[in-house]
Amino acid sequence: MLYPLPAVMISCADEEGRSNIMTAAWTGTICSDPVMVSVSIRPERYSHDVIARTGEFVINLTTEDLTFAADFCGVRSGRDVDKFEYLHLTKVPSKKVGAPSIGESPVCLECVVTGIEKLGTHDLFIAKVVQVSVDESYLDEKGRFVLEDAGLVAYVHGTYLSLGKKLGTFGFSVRKKERKEQRRTPLRDADRSEKRKAERSAERTDAAAKRKKERSAGKTDAAAKQKKERSAERTDAAAKRKKAPSANTAADRPDGKKKH
Repeated sequence: MLYPLPAVMISCADEEGRSNIMTAAWTGTICSDPVMVSVSIRPERYSHDVIARTGEFVINLTTEDLTFAADFCGVRSGRDVDKFEYLHLTKVPSKKVGAPSIGESPVCLECVVTGIEKLGTHDLFIAKVVQVSVDESYLDEKGRFVLEDAGLVAYVHGTYLSLGKKLGTFGFSVRKKERKEQRRTPLRDADRSEKRKAERSAERTDAAAKRKKERSAGKTDAAAKQKKERSAERTDAAAKRKKAPSANTAADRPDGKKKH
């Protein structure tokens, strides 16, 4: 088999707007002009019929932070669980297709199906990319998209792996100047990349902690409110019992005498 492969998250939505996410590794670019991709899906998978009927889907690239979600979406069926809700993923309306994009993904490719080839165990969906959305936090000071800082994930025979260090750029083997630069500054380039990656990871961690703190504070406030309301109810009930006539008063006895 051919490895490594990209472990991408495929999002789709049916005619009634019910969305789902599946994970696929057998996917890739098949044409640059027009930009086209393919993805192989087993007919028995829940998303297969949804995509076949609507003719639309979104390829969301997977990062290290999304590995758990990617694995979950690959082993649990959309027939049984709302994966966006269960995994607390952000459902972002796409610009050109009805299928939603995943807000936490650094790159989302909106696709329209142009053909389906029935191969055997899998059907090959061929699609045209009609829109590309990128996370602008990965743009450097020159406006260049630094995708290598996104912490992308590869899939190798049942195992998820992070990508390693930069080894070169396309054509570097035939460019003398770049070969010298490659020998002279690989560590500095790697250090800068690791620094940017660490900073973005820290930002995502801080944002997640903030959201968790806000949710926790909301639950605490609600619990405190309920506790206060129950305490007030008990106090009112006790006050009412205290004001009620006692069974020991003389008025309660036919002889007018108090009971001792």
